[in-house]
Amino acid sequence: MTADRTNPVVSTVYGAVRGRYEDGVAVFRGIPYAAPPFGPRRFRPPVPPDPWDGVRDAGSFGPTAPKPPYSEAFAQYLSDPVIPGDDCLNLNVWTPEPGPGARLPVLVWLHGGALTRGSSAVPVYNGATFARDGVVCVSVNYRLGVEGYGLFPDAPANAGLRDQIAALEWVRASIAAFGGDPDRVTVAGQSAGAISTGALLAAPRARGLFRRAVLQSGAPEAADRDKVRRMVRRMAARLRIPATAEAFAAADRGQLLRAQAEGGRFSSPVLGGPAFGIVVDGDVMPRDPLDALVEGDAARDVDLMMGWTRDEYRLWLVPGGLLERVDRLGAVALAGARARCHCGNEVVRGYRAAHAGAADAVGQLVTDHLLRVPLHRVADARPGSSYVYEFAWPSSLPALGACHALELGFVFDSGDLLDSRKLAGEGAPQELADAMHGAWVRFAESGDPGWAAWDATHPVRVFGEGKPYVAHGPRDAEFDLWKADVTMRGMRSRRLARR
Repeated sequence: MTADRTNPVVSTVYGAVRGRYEDGVAVFRGIPYAAPPFGPRRFRPPVPPDPWDGVRDAGSFGPTAPKPPYSEAFAQYLSDPVIPGDDCLNLNVWTPEPGPGARLPVLVWLHGGALTRGSSAVPVYNGATFARDGVVCVSVNYRLGVEGYGLFPDAPANAGLRDQIAALEWVRASIAAFGGDPDRVTVAGQSAGAISTGALLAAPRARGLFRRAVLQSGAPEAADRDKVRRMVRRMAARLRIPATAEAFAAADRGQLLRAQAEGGRFSSPVLGGPAFGIVVDGDVMPRDPLDALVEGDAARDVDLMMGWTRDEYRLWLVPGGLLERVDRLGAVALAGARARCHCGNEVVRGYRAAHAGAADAVGQLVTDHLLRVPLHRVADARPGSSYVYEFAWPSSLPALGACHALELGFVFDSGDLLDSRKLAGEGAPQELADAMHGAWVRFAESGDPGWAAWDATHPVRVFGEGKPYVAHGPRDAEFDLWKADVTMRGMRSRRLARR
């Protein structure tokens, strides 16, 4: 590294890069960790970028992966910058000490966006606050939608997950030159980024590439292969082409994105519907990641921090007026939620009794099915090395409550940004950001965020109004409904099997 306090230069495994000092933090943006995934490399696993001579400028964010825009209803709450270009497999590094020898903890951030949207350029993900507090922060772009998670007969699956592994391999090889410790890497993600983190925990090829993991509002899961195929076939029908990687690679990129947006209109977490996701492929993802973590020995040496927001579902239902519509549907909506969650009537009745309206009952039921129940299972299987939290501070914007993605501005201590206020409104408490951001920094440093690890008492750190506190087993009564339901259905299955 040079001693330049204006434009620091660091050597990576593929060539030297020049960053910028901003408010005392060295920032390197748009560093390629893999070659552009287009042309003959489209729908193929990532390959290393071509090495370069001289010094490559790393002053600006690199291109973002192709993606459709958010609908107008969601765009008022969520920012999603688009940066054109093919070289979209890139990452960014924020570091307080850009040079070997510092051996600082590293946090690698995987953005959310339902595996179809988002990027590392979202302003809320400003890693400068982590660098300010002694943690090297790396944020990653990876392939999205059909480019990253389409399922074809003539191409390997899970290209986006393979991208993330390639990025972690880059971190392992290069991060020491930026002041990071390759043996103290934490992978963290929110929503789709958390689902990706859960998959990385179970992926044999990612073993040894990180020591800790944070799952925010996303649980380890494998998508149904038929569901992903239906999404690809819907797109193919709209484009009037075969459902093959070869045909999709020859299609106009803009038309491809429009077909993807149209085909995924009904794929929200509450509504279900066709969607892209990580699938079991017998290769990079040999087993359902939840099963691998709960029933197997995957990532037993990795410390986990996991959690959710109290009202996740409100971001899925408030935009576009779905909350009111679900309330009006009442029993019909509850029946749909029962089918969506594959649970019995007792579970639905229990949730309806615990919540004021049908929309809240449906929302909490689906949230528990997708997030809280599987994360409870992971924590139960890994006592002593799992830390669980709940974010419960309500947005000042109407009806959002403590919704999905609201905690991001607090984790990154970026609440002063307009992009954070799009969800939080005005007046977000700085003391809450200090508490949450501080917990994430401590976890990256030591594996202990500052509260008791999961045990039989189910300690949950609650970040809400007032000082954070530990509640033991909040809402365990509702989770017990799920456990009883699973047990009852298991008994029925065994009785039928004996007949």
